[in-house]
Amino acid sequence: MATFLTALVSIKPTVFSFPSQSFTSLQTQTNVLSLKPFPSLAGARSSRARFIIPHAVETEEKPALDTDAESSRRVYIGNIPRTVDNEQLTKLVEEHGAAEIVQVMYDKYSGRSRRFGFATMKSVEDANAVIEKLNGTTIEGREVKVNITEKPIASSPDLSLLQSEDSAFVDSPYKVYVGNLAKSVSKEMLESLFSEKGKVVSAKVSRVPGTSKSTGFGFVTFSSEEDVEAAILALNNSLLEGQKIRVNKA
Repeated sequence: MATFLTALVSIKPTVFSFPSQSFTSLQTQTNVLSLKPFPSLAGARSSRARFIIPHAVETEEKPALDTDAESSRRVYIGNIPRTVDNEQLTKLVEEHGAAEIVQVMYDKYSGRSRRFGFATMKSVEDANAVIEKLNGTTIEGREVKVNITEKPIASSPDLSLLQSEDSAFVDSPYKVYVGNLAKSVSKEMLESLFSEKGKVVSAKVSRVPGTSKSTGFGFVTFSSEEDVEAAILALNNSLLEGQKIRVNKA
């Protein structure tokens, strides 16, 4: 046992030595390699930059819609009989020009014709021809009114247009007040509705001063007291655009 311990104690560790020059050279080479960029990564970075930058700069410009041109081709056709449907109105319009869209307007609640419609023609010339040939003509005893439509008030308010509409109103001692109007009601709608009960001279929707917002009421003038009485009797509490309107003497 003692001999074994002695042998252990007598064992000398072996010391490995490296030439200092070799170690230094190895360390230097390692440092040099760690600083050198990888060519494959550098190439990938450069390649990716060449493709991304053009896409970030390029933009596609969409042509602006010419809404004015469309509005000048769109005609209002009012005071038509309730029996006239889309097909009949299309045939009537296309006798005088090429049409893109022709549509009779119907009440969404009752399903009845609102006695007017719109036609978008293929050219301004076609629109003018329809106005010239159809305005003032008679269909089933009703005098048809045809003119270029106004720009929609809700989407593109035109205060000068509204002022012109107000100044064009023809007052009369034979006048009715029409209340509880839906915001979508226009003077054309009032003319179309009330012309069923008498000879309408003029109509207008009252609006908040300086804006296109409807105040919810309007006026319709007639040529006689009899027409006023007939309108009140027939249309008071009737539906227009889903709302019961009030009609009385103004």
